[in-house]
Amino acid sequence: MVTALLAERACGPGARFRAHRSGNDIAEGRLADAPVTVAWPRSYMNVSGRPVAALLAFYKLPPERLVVVHDELDIGFGTLRLKFGGGDNGHNGLRSVTGALGTPGYYRVRFGIGRPPGRMDPAAYVLRDFSAAERKDLPVFLDSAADATEALITDGLAAAQNVYHTDQGAQVPEPGEKR
Repeated sequence: MVTALLAERACGPGARFRAHRSGNDIAEGRLADAPVTVAWPRSYMNVSGRPVAALLAFYKLPPERLVVVHDELDIGFGTLRLKFGGGDNGHNGLRSVTGALGTPGYYRVRFGIGRPPGRMDPAAYVLRDFSAAERKDLPVFLDSAADATEALITDGLAAAQNVYHTDQGAQVPEPGEKR
């Protein structure tokens, strides 16, 4: 959902993804005056590393130019965390990307979805729809995640972390306030 919003920002309303020979669907445009390619691997998340690596190879980009936006069980719903490198923390998609790239040295925008209730299987939890209460707040959190990704690209990691790392969910500015 965040990447769809980023594609709209980069390419305009109704942005369309097109098939790419790397095994991704891509949308190319500009975010904050920087050329970007927003990509969705056309594979299962657990094996998304190969198309991600193929896309970087196509553009001749090193892993440190990659930003992966992903869900995160270990932080509360709507909370954002940005980081460079690190482990996969049991996230099979990150494990696949790291394995295919041969390095964990890429940026991550972690969108918190919280832990599953009770003894619910985490795999079932990440595949379920958002609850009614979550859907109510989701647009604000998605917008903040897209803003955080743009800030990471334009201002760098430390500056983006200073704005978007909060304990109560994504930071939302007052109307008219700049980030």
